[in-house]
Amino acid sequence: MLALFFATYGAVFVAEIVGDKLLYTTGILATRYRSLPIMFGISLAFMAKMAVAVAIGQAIARLPPLLVAAVTTTSFLGVAYTLWRKPDVRADGRETHDASKAALVSFAAIFFSEWGDVGQVTAATMAARFPSPFVVWLGAVSAMVTKGILAAFLGAGVRQWIRERLSPRVVRYGGVTLLLVLGLLSVLETLMMRR
Repeated sequence: MLALFFATYGAVFVAEIVGDKLLYTTGILATRYRSLPIMFGISLAFMAKMAVAVAIGQAIARLPPLLVAAVTTTSFLGVAYTLWRKPDVRADGRETHDASKAALVSFAAIFFSEWGDVGQVTAATMAARFPSPFVVWLGAVSAMVTKGILAAFLGAGVRQWIRERLSPRVVRYGGVTLLLVLGLLSVLETLMMRR
């Protein structure tokens, strides 16, 4: 069982860590909110997404590309719209944000994006090959949470650097632009890979 856990952990972590947009999403969230509520929200999202992957095995890779693209686009547009509506006044810091709001925003940003991505397909494949779905789920969730921790703490360090050097307006415009580009890339990737 331990070998299966580490095999799943390694497979999902490697599949997810290379060029994944979720790293950037979590990093962006860390520039706005405290790390602990972010980790809580994304952990719940990872648990749910990997449960779905394990439950339906390889079928997740066969979801209609337009459905995957629509959910991903809606998620990125929603976060971009929320960021766009923020005032250009610099707040004192992440501590001013309600922890439950940070957890909810983090959950939504992760849960409603990138369905059928390489990490889920990897977890689904592992679940289809091995008779221990709980161990596969646990390994996959652990890999995703590790990735989230890395991204959140890197994002927190970047946040301090940005605060000292850039105006709030530049940060807002840059964040919205980045989210729109990531959303577009995610949709294009989904539609291109599914053909």
